[in-house]
Amino acid sequence: MPHHRSAALALSLTFAFTTLQAQTPTLSPAVTKYVKVNAPAILLTHVRIIDGTGAAPLEDQNLLIENGKITSISAAPPANSNAQIIDLHNHTVIPGLVGMHDHLYYIARADASADGSSEPPLIVPQMTFTAPRMYLAAGVTTIRTTGSVEPYLDLNLRREIDAGHLPGPHMDITAPYLEGPNSPFVQMHNLTGPDDARNFVDYWADQGVTSYKAYMNITRAELKAAVDAAHAHHLKVTGHLCAVTYPEAAEAGIDNLEHGFFVNTQNDPGKQPDVCPRSSGNPTLAKMDPDGPDATALIKLLIDHHVAITSTLPVFESSIPQHLHLQNRVLEAMSPPTREAYLYTRNLELTRPPNPERALAYEHGAKLEHKFVAAGGLLMGGPDPTGDGGTLPGFGDQREVELLVDSGGFTPVEAIKICTLNGATYLGQQEKIGSIAPGKNADLVVINGNPAANINDIEKVEIVFKDGIGYDSAKLFESIKGRYGQY
Repeated sequence: MPHHRSAALALSLTFAFTTLQAQTPTLSPAVTKYVKVNAPAILLTHVRIIDGTGAAPLEDQNLLIENGKITSISAAPPANSNAQIIDLHNHTVIPGLVGMHDHLYYIARADASADGSSEPPLIVPQMTFTAPRMYLAAGVTTIRTTGSVEPYLDLNLRREIDAGHLPGPHMDITAPYLEGPNSPFVQMHNLTGPDDARNFVDYWADQGVTSYKAYMNITRAELKAAVDAAHAHHLKVTGHLCAVTYPEAAEAGIDNLEHGFFVNTQNDPGKQPDVCPRSSGNPTLAKMDPDGPDATALIKLLIDHHVAITSTLPVFESSIPQHLHLQNRVLEAMSPPTREAYLYTRNLELTRPPNPERALAYEHGAKLEHKFVAAGGLLMGGPDPTGDGGTLPGFGDQREVELLVDSGGFTPVEAIKICTLNGATYLGQQEKIGSIAPGKNADLVVINGNPAANINDIEKVEIVFKDGIGYDSAKLFESIKGRYGQY
């Protein structure tokens, strides 16, 4: 089933994003210090390939990379005596992850204390140094920023990465949030009506953004105006909604909805038009039986309107105490104040009484994503790495793949497809990235293990190829230790 609104829109999106990915540039010393493999021809031998299409793994393969492209995959080594050979017995290669909800900032609560209190306002500092390195180190070779708080910085950062001056993934830059009044974030523009929404979209299209995100307090009229304006530029709109329900957004022509089914407020008690209820979708999801008529009708509506869904399970598992996932590598990446604030929040979650509605909502949310895919919907993955629940760039992307298996019921190869080829398809980049095939960009992740048998092996990344250049995952992670949350 096609998931683009028109062939013209898909073609324009492909052109817009492709033109931002220049030919492999000369790398600066700041980048080359993290490069592990860089040669005109590289042969990965005796490697398991999970190609991103959902197909069964191919065992003991030989994958040839030449000038940044995959040129052959075969059981026997190709005749290329000039290739640098890397023996990858007991290793797996998957496509570079395509993170579809991958922020470049961290949400900080000033003077956070153990009782959960903090000083207003919420502050959103940019993680310009740490986040791009963390994404690349974890195997995320393409990201969509999915909402910007420092748009010019994001645009300039993309330019510097593409020029080879800084390490990081390819970037689809989302404009500043399309947000209405009463936003908790003081860094966001508050729309004043449909005309403002149209002007906002036009302005940021001229600045070079390649996508938009509607936020919690936008009205139906503002959303419709923004969607129509974005489509006139052949660009897409996603949304983390609340005041607007999922059925209303689908009717307005939105292309994508964030956070799976977790923030749909259509059946929240007392829901008023164009007003975000305090319940923020939990009652709707807790009452929506994944096998019931309401779920079936909603999924059909979304698919009929070609609305893609982005799963962000890691940011929701943190609200379920039995799902709290603490890793030393996550704590080590955080700056001391960030780590302290996170542990305060985590300890509070552990001491609160069980919340049956929240636990049921998580269970339903994961199952609905599976139902959506089974019905033919396009599901993508991204963790929403704001630090909430210890969800960090890169680490969170790997956790998303794990949770699609552990909570969503997908097989490992299905989960990898969701987080690779599906994202590439939405971006109109499926002919270049998202799966492993001759002619595609050599955006690849070398894993020491077999994630098809044990999905947690997705964390054992050793080398990340972006455009045929292999980066040292361990060195990149070492460079950010103790700094995430600081810069």
